[in-house]
Amino acid sequence: MPELPEVAALVDDLRIRLGVTAGEPRAIAQVIPVAISALKTFDPPPSALHGVLIDGVDRHGKFLDIDAGGLHLIVHLARAGWLRWRDAMPDALPRPGKGPLALRVVLDDDSGFDLTEAGTKKGLAVYVVRDPADVPGIARLGPDPLAPEFTPDALGAILAEAGRAQIKGVLRSQSTIAGIGNAYSDEILHVARMSPFKPASTIATDPDQLAILHDAIAETLGTAIGRARGVSAAELKSEKKSGLRVHGRAGQACPVCGDTIAEVSFADSSLQYCPTCQTGGKPLADRRLSRLLK
Repeated sequence: MPELPEVAALVDDLRIRLGVTAGEPRAIAQVIPVAISALKTFDPPPSALHGVLIDGVDRHGKFLDIDAGGLHLIVHLARAGWLRWRDAMPDALPRPGKGPLALRVVLDDDSGFDLTEAGTKKGLAVYVVRDPADVPGIARLGPDPLAPEFTPDALGAILAEAGRAQIKGVLRSQSTIAGIGNAYSDEILHVARMSPFKPASTIATDPDQLAILHDAIAETLGTAIGRARGVSAAELKSEKKSGLRVHGRAGQACPVCGDTIAEVSFADSSLQYCPTCQTGGKPLADRRLSRLLK
């Protein structure tokens, strides 16, 4: 699933490709919904974007925001969605079907991008709105962890409010902190040398632990954004995987201590951690996380 660093890289890439960075913005020629289930709004219709110059590209947590003439094309790529750039679009219109194509955006120079989604479980969502806050998922986002106001004190208040909830779930909850998902929460906790099951409130009341976690969030996300900067959309997925230390690496050696990375599995996800670095050598019980992890 694309998380904050990958979406930030997509924003940078699209600002260049769409002419925003150079001050020569492209216009949208067509927005073509292919998988109707991916389009979550009907007013304004996608056709309202036709012929409109693109003013900017931004990010809200994991949401991608293309601003065009006061309207916003908002995309959430979900677990298996992706953006695929095309320097030249096919002449034939796409046909609705069982393929991965969900939506196509054609620009005034016949370039553009496709939104695709692999697999049978569909979660990719596209919105056309007048205000990003009209998207429910954006309206309930927590603070951005890279914003200046996300201070250790702000993090402490979030953790205190979360109480005994496990820190893994708190980091993943988009209404608590925006943009961190399953992969980077594993990475952050490995950098911080904290158990995924550690209660949030115990961190909030320990200034040293709070500072360590805050620094780990900034370091992990900042490093990932730095790696992804300048990487094309086609290469972002593989770049993300290559930079992960514990997530998705169960059974491999921890790059810090050499211990074997362990895993806890759930119905629809899993977490990875290093027992030596994070849990004092003790394996974690394979039990459900808090409701915030769901």
